[in-house]
Amino acid sequence: MTIINDTVIIGSGPAGLTAAIYLSRAMINPIVFMGPNPGGQLITSPLIENYPGAKSISGCDLMCNMINQVQYNNVELIYESIDSIAVNNDRTFTINYNDDNMITRSILIATGAHHNKLNIPGEDKFSGKGVSWCATCDGPLYKNKRVAVIGGGNTAVIEALFLSNIASEVLLIHRRDQLRADNSDINKLHEKQNIRYIFNSTVTNINGTDKVDSITVLNTLDSNNVDIPIDAVFIAIGTKPSSNLVKDIVNIDELGYIITNSNTETSCSGMFAAGDVVSGSLKQAIYAAGQGALAAVNIQKYLRRR
Repeated sequence: MTIINDTVIIGSGPAGLTAAIYLSRAMINPIVFMGPNPGGQLITSPLIENYPGAKSISGCDLMCNMINQVQYNNVELIYESIDSIAVNNDRTFTINYNDDNMITRSILIATGAHHNKLNIPGEDKFSGKGVSWCATCDGPLYKNKRVAVIGGGNTAVIEALFLSNIASEVLLIHRRDQLRADNSDINKLHEKQNIRYIFNSTVTNINGTDKVDSITVLNTLDSNNVDIPIDAVFIAIGTKPSSNLVKDIVNIDELGYIITNSNTETSCSGMFAAGDVVSGSLKQAIYAAGQGALAAVNIQKYLRRR
């Protein structure tokens, strides 16, 4: 006899794990596919100080706590990635993974997004040791320090504005000769006295021993290299959503993020989405967790209607 599950959660970051906790407490037994990186992006963050109830905690500890709480609620965890999803005529879904499959009445996509990387020497080595992709998360660690923001779009400008209230000096490094952000935010930048612009330049190396202590900057006009002492590097060159699994099933925006309604449901009935993979997400752990809780409540309502 074919077993049909009530719900499957794909993703093991704050959104997916929060949803699993809420669903299990509602006597619905979700199955969570943990994927290749259990805990999601947050697990690599060295310090989190803006998550309620955790005054100061590492991302690894926070996500391990969430996973432990999910296990405490007897949620089934599968440490596999999904190969494909098929929508069936009876409004169920077939999940295919590792030469196996299962059928479910509903799905929560909580696969997150990943930051675009520079792919230069030192970027991976000093991740969490002076290299960051989130000023809101890690900026307070560099109070009165000299920091650099790499990028020229809206994200980079907003990161620089945020850091200008914390750091002694912010270097905004962009490969072009002008910023590509909204004019209103650029005008705010110009009002800041501690932001220095380095245009027509790229960072080719991030240097240090135990942590970042300098960056190598290449001027693209004259090909000159210069080493600049720095305490932290914030990389703000965009993110890419992990939505390939469902891009042909649900509506996505021009950047590939999943579009949901106010109830976290996608354009495909029975398929929900939460966290960083969703269009308009704040890309903060607390926001993802809140969306996960909301999705869990709406999945319960959906299952009751079936």
